[in-house]
Amino acid sequence: MNIQEFLSNVDGFKEAVEEREILKRVFGDLTLPKDFVEDFVSLLHPKSIEVKAVDIIEETPSTKTIRLSPKDGYLPPFRAGQYVSLKVKIGKVLTGRSFTISSPPHTRGYYDVTVRRMDEGFVSHYLMDDVKIGDDFEISEPSGSFYHEPLTDGKDLVFIGGGSGITPFRSIIREVIDRGLDFNIWLIYGCRVPDDVIFGDEFEDISKKHKNINYQIVVSEPPDGYKGVGGFITADIINKFVGDVKGKTFYMCGPNLMYLFVQPELEKLKVPGRKIKKEAYGPPADITKEPGWPSDISTDKVFKIKVNGEKTIDAVAGEPILNSLERAGLVSPYLCRSGECSYCRTKVHKGKAFMPDRVTVRESDRWYDYIHSCMAYPLSDMEISY
Repeated sequence: MNIQEFLSNVDGFKEAVEEREILKRVFGDLTLPKDFVEDFVSLLHPKSIEVKAVDIIEETPSTKTIRLSPKDGYLPPFRAGQYVSLKVKIGKVLTGRSFTISSPPHTRGYYDVTVRRMDEGFVSHYLMDDVKIGDDFEISEPSGSFYHEPLTDGKDLVFIGGGSGITPFRSIIREVIDRGLDFNIWLIYGCRVPDDVIFGDEFEDISKKHKNINYQIVVSEPPDGYKGVGGFITADIINKFVGDVKGKTFYMCGPNLMYLFVQPELEKLKVPGRKIKKEAYGPPADITKEPGWPSDISTDKVFKIKVNGEKTIDAVAGEPILNSLERAGLVSPYLCRSGECSYCRTKVHKGKAFMPDRVTVRESDRWYDYIHSCMAYPLSDMEISY
């Protein structure tokens, strides 16, 4: 039996063919253009997006939100919690950083990216001090998997954020309240001092108006006379605020030191590992504090790295190899800059590099000496290729 004979025996096929013939007579040829699929996919997943800063909002003394609108009138959809990689040129260095979109996904005319100044930062100082309304940027398509999964996460969600790790939770919460979704959310936000709480007034207002949104600030360095909750985010604080953890899914976004502290606290509460989701958070401020860093290597030690069998560059032990490549004018692929997406996958031919345990390198890549250059630090002279 050939395909036509088979289809003729399928219920409704004859009627569908007749309907198609009627539509062809009315509307003409219905055959999709040859490049239809490619053009449609490129709208949803563009290789890059040209945007312009249309507003700059000061959130706290250390934090600003840059509102980015498309230059061609279109931004692809995203899921609340995803990020974009923002490219910048600072002096002669072309580099970039990943920022979670802090605006909700149903706001389609712009993406908000919220930037916090990092003491030892390079890009954050530029974005905080030099960016003006009207400046042009290039961003990646929205990426990442730190978002709500209906089939596994349920509707009772606990968000634990630290520092600028509050940004994905703003996007998710705004979507929940703006669309009237029936979620119950407990947001615990850890910050150093009360004056540096990002989106604080907004969350306070939301929690007062919406009974399904609960908000708690935990200040690690409370000033004299502070009447709120102080210290770190402990199991006791979580238990008092959240209550029974059964059936709840926990999301964490913040610096790695927060993860190292809060993870054992969740284990004390017997939260199953499958109910804990952690967002990658980029290179640590001080790599020497990561477990496994060799004590005999100082962060200011300079090594030589030969790249692609051609150019040899200087690389400081205390910064990721990707940063050293960019300082030397070399363009290497990247996206997340947090050791997860593998865009910056790099082959090590000679030498040794350190990567924190949280970097998600495939086992096969470990066998054949591949690293993620965005989270790899040189421990010797090296030869690499990408």
